[in-house]
Amino acid sequence: MKTVTISGHALPAIGIGTWHMGDDPAKEEQEINAIRAGLDAGAKVVDTAEMYGSGNSETLVGKALQPYDRERVFLISKVLPSNASKAKMEEHLDASLQRLQTDYLDLYLYHWRGGTPLSETISELDRLKETGKIRAWGVSNFDVADLEELWQLPAGPNAAANEDLYNIETRGIEYDLTDWQAQHDLPLIAYSPVGGLHNELGTTMLDNAVVKQIAATHNVSAHAVLLAWTIRNGNTIAIPQSSQVSHVEANVKATELELSSDELNKLDQEYPSPTHKVPLAIN
Repeated sequence: MKTVTISGHALPAIGIGTWHMGDDPAKEEQEINAIRAGLDAGAKVVDTAEMYGSGNSETLVGKALQPYDRERVFLISKVLPSNASKAKMEEHLDASLQRLQTDYLDLYLYHWRGGTPLSETISELDRLKETGKIRAWGVSNFDVADLEELWQLPAGPNAAANEDLYNIETRGIEYDLTDWQAQHDLPLIAYSPVGGLHNELGTTMLDNAVVKQIAATHNVSAHAVLLAWTIRNGNTIAIPQSSQVSHVEANVKATELELSSDELNKLDQEYPSPTHKVPLAIN
């Protein structure tokens, strides 16, 4: 099983994303069962945010985690840019903790850059770490220039991870960001690793003939192949979202799938790596 170390924790490289979950009361039991199935299959990372359903996702996750030893789960949430100031952040963190029914987060991410000076946001994140309400902090939707600016701040190199959109069809960050993060020992958390919900990214990768052929060779799903590709470098945790128990279980098993160099080359031919800088993909 592939693992990635974040803030001293060796974590399975496939976690559980919860974007778009928690909004429909009729689906609550199914979604709770899916999160629990992922944990039971060996996942540890559960990723949510105050933005997701205006807190509904955090509430759902809080319910799902109740039967589990809190120390067994690596829980991530995120603060909105509008709340990432010294005046507001702790209040919003406390609200997230209440919805999640816990007294700490393993990782608290600055969801994306907003109007608050970066120095103020990072100073407050670092202060909240000292309170024990968060055990580590990081950033999300940051590109190389953002990270270089972050690293110039006194507490900047304390960042534990950066979460960006990344999948085989959206490889722009490979031009410079993935190398930068590897050189600075900053793990990547990949969201939308198999595209967005309801194909909102217009993806073709699940239907690609080469992806399907490789999946058939290994007797796994196309999702599993795409996830194994996303985590192939050993510095990336992927957080696919699914409300289906069987899908979540299959996703977690993708940590054990090794793609051969020949298979990786075939996938590169289908979805080439970038040859120039492109704007950071955000969804």
